[in-house]
Order: sequence, then C-alpha cells, then structure tokens
Amino acid sequence: MAEQLKEDLKAVIEELEKKVEELPDNVMAHHHLGLVYMKAGRVAEAIASLDQAIKIDPQSVESIINLGAIYFGQNDLAKAEELNNRAVAINPKAAQAYANLGLICQHRNEPEKAIKHYEKALRIDDTLATAWLNLTSVLTMMGEDARALEAARKGLALDEGSPLAHNNLAVALYFSEQFSEAKKHLDRARELGYPVEPNFIASLEEKLH
Repeated sequence: MAEQLKEDLKAVIEELEKKVEELPDNVMAHHHLGLVYMKAGRVAEAIASLDQAIKIDPQSVESIINLGAIYFGQNDLAKAEELNNRAVAINPKAAQAYANLGLICQHRNEPEKAIKHYEKALRIDDTLATAWLNLTSVLTMMGEDARALEAARKGLALDEGSPLAHNNLAVALYFSEQFSEAKKHLDRARELGYPVEPNFIASLEEKLH
C-alpha cells in the first residue's frame, strides 16, 4: 500500500510539474504542486512552489495559509504567524488562518490568546472541527470545565471518527464528573488508536470503583 501511494504521488507530481511548465503563471498549478510535494515529504520544493504561487498572486490567501502550515510543521512559529496574519489582513473572514494563529499561541503557551483566536475562527465558521478540538484542550488546561465540555461535544459532532475528539470529550467529561460517559469515550478513543495517557486511564478507573 505504501509503495502504491508513492507511485501515485510520483505520477501526480509529474503531471503537475508538466502543467507548471506549460502554464508558468497559473497560480493553482503551483499551489497544488506545493501541496503534493508536501505530501511526498519534499518540504523545500513545497515551500518553493507555494512561494511562487504567492508571487504570481499576492492575494492568494489559500496559498499563504498552506505555506504557513508548512512553516508551522517545521516549528518556525514566527514565520507561520507572519503568514497567517498576512492571510487575515487580506481576508478578515479567513477562519482557518485564525484557527492556525490559535494553534501557534497554544504551542507558545499563550492560552488566553489561543482561545481568542479559536473563538474568532469559530464565529466565522463553526464547522472547523480541529478548532473545536484545540479549543477544548486549552479550555481544559485553563480549568474552564463547562466551556471545555461544550466545545468537546461540538468537535465530536463534526468528526465522530476522530480518536482525538473522543479522548478530548472523555477528559472534559472526567472534569465534569461524568465518569461513566467519560469511560465510553475513552474506550472509543483507544479503539480508534489514540495513545491515551495511562495515568488518565488509571484515574478514571479509580473514580468508577
């Protein structure tokens, strides 16, 4: 399966590279090539392709956001922040950019700022499951148990197959002292392959006995 995926990516890359040669000013060709390079682990080429897309169209918010995501993945939070701020300056309704800024603040251990960014993202687009999940984590850390539980339920409703969503809801339910329901979601998270903290498992088991 892995070999087939590599071959598929190789074919797509070759096709997009040919398209870029034929249409060097086509923003979306450079954009999609950048995304496929990233899937293939060719980070430098992904950055170069998205940079080129932005050079052709400096207002290409989607390319700017995706380039920011690559820099975030490289742990260059300053560059990621710069790009996402640029995206919202161009389009104040770019919900994903605000969600990304929230994640950057979360990684910087700036929970209050993270919450503000997540909430702004979700006011624009309340279907961003990852924003609800990340908001849940920050609210739980801040001891905002009721709000964390609400966010966790919304996140799971949007992505019922997410092991992280079940884990986050289990944690939120635990702190809301709803231990039986927490156990159901904990078990589901484990079934889906989430690496649940052993200490959390032990603590929940203790509450149930």
